[in-house]
Formats: sequence, structure tokens, C-alpha cells
Amino acid sequence: MALRTAARIGGVFGPSMFLLGWIISALRTDGYSVVEDAISRLAAVGAPTRWLMSAGFVGFTIGVGVFAFGLRGVLNGPAWVAALIASIATLGVALFPLDYSNGVDLLHGAAAFTGYIALSALPLFAAPELARRGHLRAARVSRICGTISAMALAATLLGPAHGLFQRIGVTVGDTWIVATALWLLAQSTPTSTAAGIADR
Repeated sequence: MALRTAARIGGVFGPSMFLLGWIISALRTDGYSVVEDAISRLAAVGAPTRWLMSAGFVGFTIGVGVFAFGLRGVLNGPAWVAALIASIATLGVALFPLDYSNGVDLLHGAAAFTGYIALSALPLFAAPELARRGHLRAARVSRICGTISAMALAATLLGPAHGLFQRIGVTVGDTWIVATALWLLAQSTPTSTAAGIADR
């Protein structure tokens, strides 16, 4: 039960730290565009908000990492693994900041790419187990969230609005984590199901 409580807190705390990190950092950075500029630019070497955005990345890593282990205890399948990978990859984004060197930038890109895939896969991996348990609406919402997140993150490769698409993709994924933490992990039995608010 203690792990479940910690996982609920982590599932809200992690995404919230990440969200607040880029919002506050963007507001404090002259000339920064949330439409055209990537979130990682706010934590690049030499960026005045590097410490703040890095704290957002680390907060996400800790919170979603704890959430992953709580999710493992209440939902069968690989969803918890996707959550754990997303948390670890986000730590990699913080540890390998942009503009340090070409090699580090490649590591940064690999960590970000891995995190994007894991975050989008998380609700998609949860959907079959939700459907198996009869929570068809929650499963449908999870599939929609995963699809929107994946499409938005893929769209970051297509044009100048990659900053906007990145934010749409990660915010949808993060919202799913928060909703799941508040609903699924609040259930009294380990077999209760998720993504939650959608079933009410």
C-alpha cells in the first residue's frame, strides 16, 4: 500500500515538474518560441534556464519511475516497462544536454527519441489489459491518447512547428499518466483498472 501511495504521488509529481519546468523556463527566456523551439533548448549548455529545466527532467524521472513500479502491481502487461523506460530516457536527456559536443548531442537525441516512443507506447500497452477486464471506454481513451501522442511526436520531424507538436505529444502522454495515477492507483484492490476517469 505504501508503494501504491508513493506511485500515485509520483505519477502526478513527475509530469507536473516537467510541465512547470518548460512553462516557467520558456516565460523566462527572451526570444524563445514554444512553437518552433524544442523543450531541450531550455536545458542546453549555456541556457539561462538550464538548471530549472534540468530539474523538471529529473523530477519526471523520479516521479514516473516510482509510478512505473506502482503500475506494475495493478496492471498486467508491459505498460509499466514503458513508463520505466520513459523515466530513464528522460534522465538521459538531462545528463546529455544540447550544445555540449556533437557526440553528446547524438546521445541526447537517442535518449529523447527513446523517451518519446516509450511515452507514446505506455497508454497503447495498457489498452489491451483494460479491454480484457471490461473497461472498454478506458481502453479506447488509452488508444486515442497513445495515437495522438505518437502522431504529434512524429510530426516534430516535419516542419518549423516541431516545438508545438512536441508539447502536444508529451502533454497528452503526461496527462494519461496523471489520470492513471489518480484513478487506477487509488483503487482498493490490485485487480482494479485504469486510465481511469474515462470510465466514470
